[in-house]
Amino acid sequence: MSTDTAGAGAFRTALATAAPTPPADASVPDGVWPLLTALYEELPGSAADGWARAVHGALRAGPPAAGLWAVHAWQAGTVLPLLAAAWPDDGSGAVAALTSLHRAATRAPVACDSWRAALPPVLLRVYGAAYDHRSAYAEAHANARSYALAHGHTPAEADAYGHRYAELSTDANAAAFAEAHARAVGDALARAYAGDRAGAYAATYPAAQVRAVVRALGRPAPPSVHAAGAAPHPALAPAYGLADVLRSGRRP
Repeated sequence: MSTDTAGAGAFRTALATAAPTPPADASVPDGVWPLLTALYEELPGSAADGWARAVHGALRAGPPAAGLWAVHAWQAGTVLPLLAAAWPDDGSGAVAALTSLHRAATRAPVACDSWRAALPPVLLRVYGAAYDHRSAYAEAHANARSYALAHGHTPAEADAYGHRYAELSTDANAAAFAEAHARAVGDALARAYAGDRAGAYAATYPAAQVRAVVRALGRPAPPSVHAAGAAPHPALAPAYGLADVLRSGRRP
């Protein structure tokens, strides 16, 4: 077995087991390892190993850029454009504003207050879209319907009651979910980005943020966004976008 093949195998194993650190022979940029493990987990099995090989090859092309450059390049070049395409109704320009900050951060540090202003509206929408509305609605409807039936309502009345309750509770719970997550991560992300500190960035649970983005991208899009036919798996574009950043290897 060649050294390259053995190295790629060890790299895939580390990704699959969500190892706390990458293999010694993989020069992974600061802050990127938790993104890689989360994306590997989200990818369908038919694509995950091929992507892992591509990433391993990209990492061997040269030394990584210092600091959180790769994170900013990925956000500006892949993640936020994907969200902008999924949210054509973003009239406030929140996604465009955050994209500009990440793009600027690939060249020089950006002040913490700028991040604090730009992150919350996008985080709120990501986490709101990531909330499992369908399952929450179904559970709330079933519970409320059972309650109404147990208290003497007809099946039709109980079903109507269940839908009213599910609509109110699901929207409220989704809003609370989004607010809680945006508050929990927003200020910590702002400080990590402003300080260009990988340790502080790792403490914001980047893997959980990746999962939220993938789930947000997996929500049904308006008919004009996708051509006819099945939409691609929502993890594919973020994963290969990060591989492209790693292939570029260093600051422009």
